[in-house]
Amino acid sequence: MASSAGVSPLTPFFLWWRTMVVRDREIVDAVVDPAHCGPSAELEQALSDWPGPHYWARGDGDGRLVLVRVLRPEPGERWPLHVLLFLATFFTVWMGGALLAGSALPLAFPFHVDFSIAPQLLVELLRELVTLREGLDFALGLMAILLAHEYGHYVVAQHYGINASPPYFIPAPPIVNFIGTFGAFIRLRSPIVDRQQLMDVGVAGPWAGFVVAIVVLLAGLSRSEVVSQVGASEQLVTLAQYQLYLGQSPIMYVARRLVVGEGTVLLHPLAFAGWIGLLVTMLNLIPLGQLDGGHILYALIGRRQASVSGLAWLLLVGVGFVAAARGSFWAGLVWWVWAAVILMMGRGRVAHAQVLDRYRPLPSNRQPVGWATLLLFIGTFTPVPVYYA
Repeated sequence: MASSAGVSPLTPFFLWWRTMVVRDREIVDAVVDPAHCGPSAELEQALSDWPGPHYWARGDGDGRLVLVRVLRPEPGERWPLHVLLFLATFFTVWMGGALLAGSALPLAFPFHVDFSIAPQLLVELLRELVTLREGLDFALGLMAILLAHEYGHYVVAQHYGINASPPYFIPAPPIVNFIGTFGAFIRLRSPIVDRQQLMDVGVAGPWAGFVVAIVVLLAGLSRSEVVSQVGASEQLVTLAQYQLYLGQSPIMYVARRLVVGEGTVLLHPLAFAGWIGLLVTMLNLIPLGQLDGGHILYALIGRRQASVSGLAWLLLVGVGFVAAARGSFWAGLVWWVWAAVILMMGRGRVAHAQVLDRYRPLPSNRQPVGWATLLLFIGTFTPVPVYYA
């Protein structure tokens, strides 16, 4: 139990309160006197002087108030590192976009890296960056999607007083990963108080990224073209001398039909960035462990998420076998690698870690948002992401 000196000016408004110190945060959980629920003008003034965020915990009795404050100065963020990683990732994604924009450079693919051509590839890509505008379109679109997703999480975490890092972007040389990045992430460095916090932080990233992905996808589809070849799916991109036929989600199917119509569509690099955005949204919304979908499902059903997660992980592995049978071994490998990454993130566990106040229910006004976000997972689900031809 922490000293209540910091909360003393507010205690006349409370019927009951408790304080907890968790790492560098003091968390005050209080029941407000009914005379001051609303809040009253006096309580509103007192809350304005509180040195941190606060919110009303709806659905856990009347007048439940949660306050958070930082107990000691936080170390400064390593902004030069974050900026450097962002710029490096933008550059490698731009290089990947140049390959997608029609570069005829030699590229060992898929997943068969020939490092002997790496110096030649780098020099030639640098030359083509300024001549292939579509490569820059791809970089701008994909980086906007990733940035929106991560800052969706970051902004809401800051709103709740959660100690969150700015996004870390992960560059990848196109010789290793042709899209130029392994994604981005933020670190949550203080615990989640309750399921309301978990829900709001969890849904913010996928929805922010999805909105940007839809804008990018529709803009890119308007610049895509119908081609005569028939392949494993109705949409493809070209990469050097290779053709990659892409799987489709229900949302991708509807968007393509609305904008382009029937036929096989050669996606503009900007449309491909939007397609990747939908895929990233889907992968993050799988209801497992520390993924966004795991956060959301735990917020919705609490500890019962542990039972669902075990089954979901087995289904994830099973989808890999379906993808391998319908597409190729590489298509199945996407799911198997993701299943392994989830296990590593959870240190061998697929159940979600408990929040501090695991007994506080999720407010009823958050439940439709949670279920709608899980429906978004279905709308973006792509069982076979890529067919190799």
